[in-house]
Amino acid sequence: MSNTPSLYIVDEQSQRSGRLSTVLGFIHEPHQQLTLQELQQRLSADEPAVVLLGALDSQLHATLLQKYPATAFLLLGETLQPLLEHANAVGLLTEPFAYASLTQLLRDCQQYHRLLPVQRQTEAAVKFDGMVGNSDAMQQVRFLIQQVAKTDANVLVLGPSGTGKEVAARNIHLLSNRSGGPFVPINCGAIPAELLESELFGHEKGAFTGAISTRKGRFELAQGGTLFLDEIGDMPLNMQVKLLRVLQERTYERVGGTQPIKADVRIVAATHRDLEQMITEGSFREDLYYRLNVFPIETPALSQRTDDLPLLVSELLKRQAKHSQAIVKFTEHAMQSLQLHSWPGNVRELANLLERMVIMYPDQVVDVAELPHKYRHLDIESYVPQYPESLQERDLLNEMFQSTDDDDADDDSGFASDADTLQQLPEQGLDLKEYLAELEIRFISQALERHEFVVARAAEVLGLRRTTLVEKMRKYNLGKDE
Repeated sequence: MSNTPSLYIVDEQSQRSGRLSTVLGFIHEPHQQLTLQELQQRLSADEPAVVLLGALDSQLHATLLQKYPATAFLLLGETLQPLLEHANAVGLLTEPFAYASLTQLLRDCQQYHRLLPVQRQTEAAVKFDGMVGNSDAMQQVRFLIQQVAKTDANVLVLGPSGTGKEVAARNIHLLSNRSGGPFVPINCGAIPAELLESELFGHEKGAFTGAISTRKGRFELAQGGTLFLDEIGDMPLNMQVKLLRVLQERTYERVGGTQPIKADVRIVAATHRDLEQMITEGSFREDLYYRLNVFPIETPALSQRTDDLPLLVSELLKRQAKHSQAIVKFTEHAMQSLQLHSWPGNVRELANLLERMVIMYPDQVVDVAELPHKYRHLDIESYVPQYPESLQERDLLNEMFQSTDDDDADDDSGFASDADTLQQLPEQGLDLKEYLAELEIRFISQALERHEFVVARAAEVLGLRRTTLVEKMRKYNLGKDE
């Protein structure tokens, strides 16, 4: 069904209306001449239309333009020029009517209709499976899929690896008249050349060593549906010849067979390779290329639509949650950092990253600091908690006592000797707080001396923030001797 709006002439100057009708007939534009009352009946039924509006005794021009904002109007005659201030008055036609200007204005009217907000909402209501994103690039891909799906034209899906070429192919199938039939994919680069013919066309029993029974090929399995030839650029030249013959004659035979089988399939092919360059190099047949490239669709790289990243992340996490039963959330800074990444692996790389984040931080919130290093494109100081000294001392005691659980352990790190003295508590007891302070002073002093009193390095080896170490140095008077 065509989306082209109907074309009407409404002009009470009958001679001018007749001349315009003759010109439209020459350029093969179906149209009707209507009275004002007939036009209002058609437009009241929400029929998409382009109206060539001329003289009216009632002078209701402005009223018509205001009442039907979804209708594109072309005004006839200089006297109506003031009405061009209305948004839906696309242009002005004057006599003599010229082919070039008339066809250009009719095209502009069709564009006005196609890009109507209401029309775009209707297109958005079409259910696409897994095609997420509101960027211009993705809207263009969905538009192309919607236009070609209802036909049987061969489609060639182009784009870098990981951009969702198979997703595009599946949507072509789902929106086509063959959606009730099978969708059969085959990766032409993953099957050895000597087996590819059998995989595509099937074989008869005894056709070759190991053919112990008759087997259907992908063409036969896809009867009444869609055959998706992924990585068509990796198909060997001898198989390209046989595929071309099937596309031309729409019949094939199984390997070892003589009975022709009708190929009632729709072909969608895909590749990340530059087929035109391969034609120049002699590794891809030019005639096959033009057979497949009837309707090309290019899937955009993720780097070209980073505005879609939040939607993609949400969709991919929903899919992963079905398997892992866990989710992960990203801070605004983390999402901004991801949007600055170049994404050489495209959507596939994003899916892998999200799976890794779910494994590492299940049901948690991820900031820039938790992202793998190559995805950190923002220099954001991440929050580092500061704990009360009582908690730090308790943690240190736990570590020291855990290290003494094994009596046979041999540790030369310096902690073991201190822990041993704790095991043999003096009869008179000890001041534990003073003991821990001395231990803290000893290790802070060692760290400072080892790194020549570079506080930042000493803090790093002690697992402290620089400001915390500075406070402890001030507390214990551990400055560098001049």
